[in-house]
Amino acid sequence: MEKKNVSGFSKLNKTDKIKWLAQNFLYSNPIDVVKDFAEYWHDNIEEQKIFDGFSENTISNFHMPFGVAPNFLIDGKDYAIPMVTEESSVVAAASNAAKFWYNKGGFKTTINNSVKIGQVHFTYPGSEEKLEEFFPELKSKLIEGVKAITANMEKRGGGILDIELLNFTDKEKDLFQLKCSFETVDSMGANFINSCLEAFGNILVDEIQLSTAFTLKEKNVKVIMCILSNLTPDCTVTASVSCSVKDLGTFQNGLMHAEEFAEKFTQAVRIAEVDPYRATTHNKGIMNGIDSVIIATGNDFRAVEACAHAYAAITGEYKSLTHAEVKDDIFTFSITIPLALGTVGGLTGLHPLAKKSMEIMGQPNAHQLMSIVACVGLAQNFGAVRALTTSGIQAGHMKMHLNNILSQFQATEQEIEKAVAYFNDKVISVSSVRAFVMGLRVV
Repeated sequence: MEKKNVSGFSKLNKTDKIKWLAQNFLYSNPIDVVKDFAEYWHDNIEEQKIFDGFSENTISNFHMPFGVAPNFLIDGKDYAIPMVTEESSVVAAASNAAKFWYNKGGFKTTINNSVKIGQVHFTYPGSEEKLEEFFPELKSKLIEGVKAITANMEKRGGGILDIELLNFTDKEKDLFQLKCSFETVDSMGANFINSCLEAFGNILVDEIQLSTAFTLKEKNVKVIMCILSNLTPDCTVTASVSCSVKDLGTFQNGLMHAEEFAEKFTQAVRIAEVDPYRATTHNKGIMNGIDSVIIATGNDFRAVEACAHAYAAITGEYKSLTHAEVKDDIFTFSITIPLALGTVGGLTGLHPLAKKSMEIMGQPNAHQLMSIVACVGLAQNFGAVRALTTSGIQAGHMKMHLNNILSQFQATEQEIEKAVAYFNDKVISVSSVRAFVMGLRVV
């Protein structure tokens, strides 16, 4: 078998990288392949350099739809919210839910806390009691030892909040951890936290080796790794909407009254609280909205996803991130979710459209962005559960998907117009759209 490994690939320019791909994997004319990928390069050379710097071995840019969801009233302030997603109906569902709640008081939010966590994992083969006795002295030296790193963050109101010594020797031989809490204000803070943690690791080893309290064997401390945690259960925001049941209105052209809707809706959410199969899809829908704003603002959607799903299972059972109830004739729908976000630094300050997203939302600080993102997740979930408990999810989703299906069949503008009119009150599927388009072409 012919080997296709390569040395020095990262040092090639974009054109030569593409040519290598064409020759070894695409088996196409390299000139044509270069043209295909170059179509998506920015005309502005300096801007393309910025994009190339975001990742490694870049050969082109992958475009995603950038949409806007209007009519969000959050804590008394109007927002149009940028959303980047390729999935049909996400932006529409969020927009419709925002409009539904606009004249009912909109969304209310509370920042519960904004603590982020970092860990130094290390082994110590000695007396646990001796290490615990030494820790208060060590803690002060750890904090003092990173003053050069924390000075600027402290000026902005952040810094180290606490350092704890955790004992894991019942699970892993000689294993201990420094659990470190941080406030990073408006930055995501990953580089800041990791820099502190690596310095902690070095100080930990040095201080134990210098101390006369430990034996030679006990001084054999080994740092395994120093890294932030993406689980941030103490960095959460709560968003909610509420109104009297009667103000919910009617659904399905008046066939479903407010009381029935409220009962079905709250029961649907309770199902997601007791059944992990339903909860997974339920929470995925929430993240449809949240991820789209995270991407639009240049934040780390993978970290947010990982944290959200871990938080949903933090009790030992995977559950819904949202909660719905009717009490004293008041319908309330809410979400509490961990969101470790930044509004300065990283891609947020580099990506041209991420900067534009922040401008659209009025340059929110980190807490305000947490509130905005949580409200989009709640709106997304409201739209999905409302559809599920009334008309069904497919009706709206497939209508939004109709244009994508028509594109697959390279429909003309005239065919699209006729298809939209024809399927206005009909079930949409790939096969039914194919049959309709082919029928038009036969005629």
